[in-house]
Amino acid sequence: MPKTPVRIEGQVAPGFERVRDLYAHNMATLKERNTQLCVYHRGDKVVDLWGTQIDDASFKPDTLVNIFSSGKSMEAIALAALHGRGLLDYDKRIADYWPEFARYGKQDLTVADLMRHEGGLASFDQSIEPETLLPENIKKNQVGAVIESQPARFPERDDTRREYHAITRGWVANEIFRRIDPAGRTIGDFLREEVADPLDVDVYVGLREPELSRVSPVVIVSFLFVFLQSLIPRFLGRRIEKNFFQLAARIIRILRGARGSTIRRSVPPIQGDKGLPDFNSRAVRMGETPSANTHSNARSLAKIAAMLASGGSFGGYRVLSEDACDAMHANTTAADMIIMPTSFSQGGVNAFMPTDVGSADLERALNDGREGFYGWMGFGGSIFQWHREHEIGFGYVPTALHALDLFNERGKEYQREVLRCVEKLRGASGASGV
Repeated sequence: MPKTPVRIEGQVAPGFERVRDLYAHNMATLKERNTQLCVYHRGDKVVDLWGTQIDDASFKPDTLVNIFSSGKSMEAIALAALHGRGLLDYDKRIADYWPEFARYGKQDLTVADLMRHEGGLASFDQSIEPETLLPENIKKNQVGAVIESQPARFPERDDTRREYHAITRGWVANEIFRRIDPAGRTIGDFLREEVADPLDVDVYVGLREPELSRVSPVVIVSFLFVFLQSLIPRFLGRRIEKNFFQLAARIIRILRGARGSTIRRSVPPIQGDKGLPDFNSRAVRMGETPSANTHSNARSLAKIAAMLASGGSFGGYRVLSEDACDAMHANTTAADMIIMPTSFSQGGVNAFMPTDVGSADLERALNDGREGFYGWMGFGGSIFQWHREHEIGFGYVPTALHALDLFNERGKEYQREVLRCVEKLRGASGASGV
């Protein structure tokens, strides 16, 4: 059977041709389905590429895809907007805004604790049904009541209280937001009204009926495929970035560190068949799970990231005040998050830091190539990050999820190349005296 030809569309600005070349190479060689890549630099769109490896004629630059944990930075934007209006203080206790939250050891937890993944709520003792996550049910406090009944539980380790709130952080943040917001909106409402509409972007936490048909489903690349590909040397056409044995060594180190985790014997956060939610299902797509169920595309992510890189405004519209944008990035603290070393701010975005020769492998895997960026990334591949110094907004969205690539390194290679291009342009402008 003849191989399906790869289709790539879009364009890049002069100086960013190497990003296009890398994109074309990866689409031709790595295990992909559909991908989007978009980058802004100093307010200009300099990379706008999308492609399909499966001859998907319906896949466009505005096609919606679940970006999973890349959506965590959207909940950070929502809380920062409240901070900018004088309605939220990161150092205040969550219970100051939500008295019922104070039960079962949660009375002293602050907003900053939650946003740094130090809220003691990485897992719940009951699963939540997808229907409970519909906006109308959230506003009836159906999710809030579950959170109020949960005890605070922290890792059984002396060196860190930080544990990845993979899904739960967004649920708690949503409850805080809707209690403070004067109109009682959810984070999904806020994003539609104050980000998506004025910036002319697609970013949705909780899809509505007309948007469901615009979604491209996500597919997890099988572990068997990864294992078999690992037996093939790179020069013979291996179709994964890191082989199984490299990834397994990292995962073993992560599992050793996770022995004190609170989620070892926890129930699935969202109720589903075989204990796992189907993120391609209508029921899950329509619910509000900001930390793991935001739908967007690379063009939208890059534009929102460009807004953050420029201090909170884009195209004459201000989403965040400069003070709010600065506060969202402020007070980063380094800590082991059980599964990886991180440096989260009080507003809930990670700062990716330069490493040195003696840095641990996990630290290098997370940071090398994306030094100076802020933001986060999503399960299997998506990246939503920005670089304040270079004014870069970056968005990468795949539909083939590489579950073992915990640091999203195939997308990180695009970030590395973008930084090289920006540095080269900077050097050229300096040499010309501009």
